[in-house]
Amino acid sequence: MGIDAVRMPMKNAELDALLNEVRRCQICAADLPLGPRPVLRASPSSRILIVGQAPSTKVHESGVPWNDASGDRLRDWLEVERDVFYDENQIAIVLMGFCYPRRADNGGDKPPRPECAPLWHARLLDMLPRIELTLLVGGYAQRYYLQKSAEPTLTATVSKWQEYLPRFFPLPHPSWGSRGWASRNPWFEKDVVPDLRRLVEDILAPT
Repeated sequence: MGIDAVRMPMKNAELDALLNEVRRCQICAADLPLGPRPVLRASPSSRILIVGQAPSTKVHESGVPWNDASGDRLRDWLEVERDVFYDENQIAIVLMGFCYPRRADNGGDKPPRPECAPLWHARLLDMLPRIELTLLVGGYAQRYYLQKSAEPTLTATVSKWQEYLPRFFPLPHPSWGSRGWASRNPWFEKDVVPDLRRLVEDILAPT
């Protein structure tokens, strides 16, 4: 038996323990109107990491990340079926805020809770040694991971997506509000999405 074959069950056990620790997190409980229900998926063999924003109320109810209209649109951008998208052996899903935050005064949702990423992300990423590409979905993920290399606006950051490869690929958030953004920025669907699909296909291709 090879060394990798011995290490993989150990990595699985370590990651499972960490995922369970995240799912039991109560740090923000007092600030969460629907209560804590951390949403994430990962495996040591994951090849692509999706870093999103925060769960919607629908995702909070189901406990399944991107299980809403935004997820449908994201899967369309990636051109992957649900069974592939939810196969954690291929795609890991981590959010900037793991729980639904609360409704904002403007009718949308409040930003992701600021405690989650500093507390959990580094530990989770350390357990994902095979990630080849991280999709940074939305401005919160882009500012956190790209830091000073992020442009002043999401549009400018996404337009320079090639500069962040091979590690990162910045994307707009596929929420209902991004429909207007896409119509104002037709270059995204025309030029960026086809290259995104090819890259995802190459990474997920059977070896």
